[in-house]
Amino acid sequence: MRVKCFCVIGLSRDHGSAIESSQSACGWEQTDLAKKAGVAISTVRRMESFQGEIGARTSTLSLVTKALERAGIEFLDDGKPGVRMRGRG
Repeated sequence: MRVKCFCVIGLSRDHGSAIESSQSACGWEQTDLAKKAGVAISTVRRMESFQGEIGARTSTLSLVTKALERAGIEFLDDGKPGVRMRGRG
């Protein structure tokens, strides 16, 4: 599998910076992520504003991370948490 060069180490899926970085890697605006995840844009804004662990319902965080994963984001958790974009084909 070929991996694009986007990779951020040190972020886990439940940190605001991971959501923001992942959204940017997809080329999405906050409105795009909100629509694809089925959540309010204010929810996305609030999640991204967290400097550390996101304070949100598990089900809401799951909707957002699943939308990002469908777009090709891979959340890493192998001793060095991070996010990267999976390669296509």
